[in-house]
Amino acid sequence: MFVLYAILVGLIVGSLPGGSVSGLAELRIRWGPVFLGGLLFQVALFSGPVAERIGDLGPVLYVASTAAVLVAVLRNWRIVGLPIVAVGAAANAAAILANGGFMPAGAGALAALGKAVPTAYSNSSIVAHPALAGWTDIFAVPHPLPFANVFSIGDVLIAVGVATVLIAAMRERDPLPPDSTAELPGPAASTVAVDAT
Repeated sequence: MFVLYAILVGLIVGSLPGGSVSGLAELRIRWGPVFLGGLLFQVALFSGPVAERIGDLGPVLYVASTAAVLVAVLRNWRIVGLPIVAVGAAANAAAILANGGFMPAGAGALAALGKAVPTAYSNSSIVAHPALAGWTDIFAVPHPLPFANVFSIGDVLIAVGVATVLIAAMRERDPLPPDSTAELPGPAASTVAVDAT
């Protein structure tokens, strides 16, 4: 949910004078179904009914879906902002792998949200001695704000990258307007000059 703030910021900044939502239509995302499918799969994976029944498959499915999203992001490496998303996703994936398919959450971060320790498989779980502790969900969105939740430094990088993608796409302009080719010097212009004399 943390990334929703990034989308909001990206759309607002991108819409400032000189930007346009129409620029988003020019984005060419490769392997889009893989990217979207991986995200939707994780939403389903951590929903109550599924998380309570998934059992030992939870960590395997979480790692697999995270890897699928990361591969799809890397496939679009040249899009401005997505390299930042890739670094954040890789940081999260490393933390998840290092902790056996769980993303550890800081007890303090969960307490700040008034959340109890998850009893079902969760994307943020308490781990006694987490590996790569600095890369885990040790931060929390303040509770009065919408979508309050814990998040990691990887999530911050993903959010920055997503906002950058939106802003760059909305503010990108063609270097020349469609009818400006008539003003360019070239063989045609030279011929006209000769004919005129």
